[in-house]
Amino acid sequence: MRLRSMVAALAAGVAVFGLAFSGAAYAADPIKIGLTGPFTGGSSSMGVSMRDGVKLAVEEVNKAGGVLGRPLQLIERDDEAKNEVGVQIAQELINKEGVVATLGYINTGVALASQRFYQEAEIPVINNVATGTLISKQFVPPDNKNNYIFRTSANDAIQSAMIAEEAVKRQGFKKPAILADSTNYGQLGRADLVKALATMGVKPVAEEKFNIGDTDMTAQLLRAKEAGADVVLTYAIGPELAQIANGMAKLGWKVPMIGSWTLSMANFIDTAGANGNGAMMPQTFIQLPDTPKRKAFIEAYQAAYKIDRMPSPVSAAQGYDSVLLLAAAIKQAGSTDGRKVRDALENLNTKVEGVVTVYDKPFSATDHEAITANIPVFGLVKDGRVVAAHPEDIAGDKAVRVKPKN
Repeated sequence: MRLRSMVAALAAGVAVFGLAFSGAAYAADPIKIGLTGPFTGGSSSMGVSMRDGVKLAVEEVNKAGGVLGRPLQLIERDDEAKNEVGVQIAQELINKEGVVATLGYINTGVALASQRFYQEAEIPVINNVATGTLISKQFVPPDNKNNYIFRTSANDAIQSAMIAEEAVKRQGFKKPAILADSTNYGQLGRADLVKALATMGVKPVAEEKFNIGDTDMTAQLLRAKEAGADVVLTYAIGPELAQIANGMAKLGWKVPMIGSWTLSMANFIDTAGANGNGAMMPQTFIQLPDTPKRKAFIEAYQAAYKIDRMPSPVSAAQGYDSVLLLAAAIKQAGSTDGRKVRDALENLNTKVEGVVTVYDKPFSATDHEAITANIPVFGLVKDGRVVAAHPEDIAGDKAVRVKPKN
């Protein structure tokens, strides 16, 4: 009798141990997070910087114990800045990999084409670089019950207003020309810029378009020059922007160049060289160690990737912050269920100290934009780096600008 009891007790102990072991193994299953962007091609300086910023944050989160006792696992895919590739990747990450959220999107067109699959699957997306104004509003109520698309970058409505304000009100130019590429990013940004100028009673003297890969902007620049433009406003990405700066130098036409945040890309700065000096652009983050958080981030990035200057500091910082916000939401939700994570993002009850800013209720049910107009400042290209165009804008307690509370 006693032997039978001992055997039963031993069997029960083994069963309990087995359950405990099984539970521990399950608790350690990774939380799969999609990461998509252009890691090759003309947009790669943005994509790689974003990816590397995301990786740094994931490593920090995992070293601290992960989320819900589980490590974050990135499922990376290169969308090559192509809409059709982005669409394929979205379906693969959802249906094959089973991601619980996706971070990324650099190019507005890729985001608009791809994120609808996440919306349909009720899986959150945090756009951490793409800036097209429509992105976070593509699936808003009442046409959709809930919106699963969030953003940590400064949208083009914010940037275009800043560009117009800088050119017209701060610097006094009266005859702007707009040069924009033919992508969704370029043309939607151009439209936003025209609207922003109109609020100041200014109409562009020229609106010129070019394609990705174009290397000769002479015709567009000559038309702008002949129209009497006193400043060139741009919406494009680095390689083509460099052709504008170099083309202006060849023509001997010296007018300022003010454009969207992409004028800070390494492949603009390096290809334009001295011709890029003085170019100005809105920035959510400039590679300056002006807070302890930013100093630690910059040093960690430089140590991890063995480089001094980030190819795209804005992309790296916004990518890093997107991980912290997602991790906070999953922790608050106590779940990786898409609906619960979305709800947590809309109602974050803890502050998140990021590199760009301190996020205090950055989203709501009706506002999926973490960045408001008061957060970006103007950067300026100077001898291969981006510096503050107006140092007074980031002096003292202005170093960290936060989103106003509703």
